[in-house]
Amino acid sequence: MEAEAIGIDVGGTKITALRVAGRGRILARAEAPTPADDPEACIAVMTQIADRLCTAAVRAVGVGAAGMVEAATGTLRYAPNLAWRELPIAARMTQALGLPCRVENDANAAAWGEFRFGAARGHPDLLLVTVGTGIGGGIVSGGKLLRGAHGFAAEIGHIIVEPGGPVCGCGNRGCWEQVAAGRAIDRLGRDAARENPNSLLARLAGGDPERADGRLVTDAAMQGDDIAARILAMVGRRLGEGMAGLANILDPEMVVVGGGAMAAGDLLLVPAREAFADSVEAPEHRPAVPIVAAALGNDAGGVGAAALALEELGS
Repeated sequence: MEAEAIGIDVGGTKITALRVAGRGRILARAEAPTPADDPEACIAVMTQIADRLCTAAVRAVGVGAAGMVEAATGTLRYAPNLAWRELPIAARMTQALGLPCRVENDANAAAWGEFRFGAARGHPDLLLVTVGTGIGGGIVSGGKLLRGAHGFAAEIGHIIVEPGGPVCGCGNRGCWEQVAAGRAIDRLGRDAARENPNSLLARLAGGDPERADGRLVTDAAMQGDDIAARILAMVGRRLGEGMAGLANILDPEMVVVGGGAMAAGDLLLVPAREAFADSVEAPEHRPAVPIVAAALGNDAGGVGAAALALEELGS
């Protein structure tokens, strides 16, 4: 019997559980809304949907959760955008399911999924950047997931790039995710709709600038709205500049970009690539670093969490 694992991706709005076998094959899935303001209810939902998928072949459970996960204990110490503190996820899941549990930061899990089965397969040195409401990161170096001393590595969205800038969910001002991700697109979209009431963006928002969020900015840009396209280009450039700085530190073979904001596709990626080339140290003296879209989409975190659990706990 081939060994399997359950991989759980805990998102801000939904929890997705996947039953995964070798080579990243997804055999079954289950989803439920995330009770984001109630950690205890969230643990209950996670165990319920995992239990629903369990079979005799399941050897372990992997969880990808947004925030600072202590690697040794599987405890979520701090989540910048959720009201979760000191939550012993691994212990609680093992107690409920009777299976060993590996808990990772969600972007770390996604990086491992892309490395093992996705866009970075065969590339042992990579940087994953997830661009959604905020920015997450995962680093694979020499074919190993970089966790750091405590498991808190790759919190790249919280590098301060604009001192005194917008307030971040982590409590600081001017974090990278505040100028190069969904929150920046939302903020710039509302400003643009307010200042340009006759624009397509403002019309799509029904004349209410507060409705001009990232989704509407992307829709307007794809329909040819120059104002919306300029917003995505501005945010894309900030994204590329930050990735260039990280490339100077990490020297990855490639950068994989995923997350919900990638619905904008090349409207974000093209300016990000241009800014990366303009900003990285000595581009003419180093091999090119491809910046590519993630291949596993929204399943990367669950697949990666399952693979880590199976590889590290499932024998």
